[in-house]
Amino acid sequence: MGDGLVLQGLNDSKNETNNNNKNKKKKKKKRGGGNKKKMTTEQTLALKTVSEWVFLDHPSPSPDSLCLEDDGFGVQKSTVGIGQEEKKVVFELHSHSKFSDGFLSPSKLLERAHGNGVKVLALTDHDTMSGIPEALEAAHKYGIKIIPGVEISTIFSPRGDSEAEEPVHILAYYSSCGPTRFEELDKFLSNIRDGRFLRAKNMVLKLNKLKLPLKWEHVCRIAGKGIAPGRLHVARAMLEAGYVENLRQAFAQYLFDGGPAYSMGSEPLAEEAIKLICQTGGVAVLAHPWALKNPVSVIKQLKEAGLHGMEVYRSDGKLAAYDDLADVYGLLKVGGSDYHGRGGRHESELGSVNLPVLVLNDFLKLARPIWCEAIREIFESYAEEPSDTNLASIMRYGRTLSFNGGSPLSCGKDLIDHYLPLWLTSEEIENAKFEAIKLKLSNIPVSQEGIQVLIETK
Repeated sequence: MGDGLVLQGLNDSKNETNNNNKNKKKKKKKRGGGNKKKMTTEQTLALKTVSEWVFLDHPSPSPDSLCLEDDGFGVQKSTVGIGQEEKKVVFELHSHSKFSDGFLSPSKLLERAHGNGVKVLALTDHDTMSGIPEALEAAHKYGIKIIPGVEISTIFSPRGDSEAEEPVHILAYYSSCGPTRFEELDKFLSNIRDGRFLRAKNMVLKLNKLKLPLKWEHVCRIAGKGIAPGRLHVARAMLEAGYVENLRQAFAQYLFDGGPAYSMGSEPLAEEAIKLICQTGGVAVLAHPWALKNPVSVIKQLKEAGLHGMEVYRSDGKLAAYDDLADVYGLLKVGGSDYHGRGGRHESELGSVNLPVLVLNDFLKLARPIWCEAIREIFESYAEEPSDTNLASIMRYGRTLSFNGGSPLSCGKDLIDHYLPLWLTSEEIENAKFEAIKLKLSNIPVSQEGIQVLIETK
């Protein structure tokens, strides 16, 4: 399957059809990036919906300030103007930090994202969500909305064909409260991380047998304390030890899938991961399908398991073959840079994947009802049993609350009134289920132990 780049050209010139128009000049066709294009009604409504969600805790932009940019690939980049400043509504849905195999801390990642104009970032470290709290703290500083995420390492096993197994990565996107049934997901991810340690050790052993005396301690030092080592950590250790000239060589000669130093871990079946993502209030997306040996059979089988979408967009545009596959199986189309911070011309920059506004709207249209229900479930558990444990479930990824004047929390209703508008629209909050929860919480005092309250007067 070849990579396809979809170009959407505009032809402003018209052919003259009669003698009366012979003296009229043809309009010149505008080309190149940065040209403003008139939005269709559908795009205007989509951008309004997307920007309202992105800037829930900011003043609403004027409809007159909404526009689209052509990025040079013909893929439209959504933008929104606030006051005299025009801001791009850039979603980065695939990024990594030092909590897995990235080079940057979550704070540094957010700093770079801010510099690149990112407004919504999903931190999707491999098999861990440990970097989310730090990312959220930095995001508050830069005004970036964080989607708590994770990239789960799995194995795809075609029915009745164990020899055709291949590694598959599933991206999970959660609400501001994170997953429901968090402990179950955390144990699931912990088992995968334990397998990553064994996998990396096996890689080192294989390299040793190939007369490359790499030390396990070297790999662990690069990964960092408590971080499950991955192939990139092994590759970096090989580079530092002088066994390869660059990271690409480490993968191309030794660590590629099925390579002489490649090793499998104890990854679960992809279907199991997808089902758990769905059961814990997440959106399940197939990562980089172009890396698969048998994408059609993988996509077909995982769609049956509940897969919501797949990556189709990259920094070089939309891949036509995978765009078509998404259409065939009715899957959401998204994309992200898969940024690790390693540098070099082969890595896409953070925020470089330009998702059209209609794609962003489709993503939120699917995700928001799922997230809304997950948030409701978490708050309802607290209303039914107002324990510190259930309060911690609400505050796991939102321990800093910001109030615009007035007093901090006094009861559970204050918590829902101040917390939900940062993630849910008034239409999503003002329904019978949330009203019933508010009523229950109105007489429940909130223990503020472990909650940081920031008082702002504006």
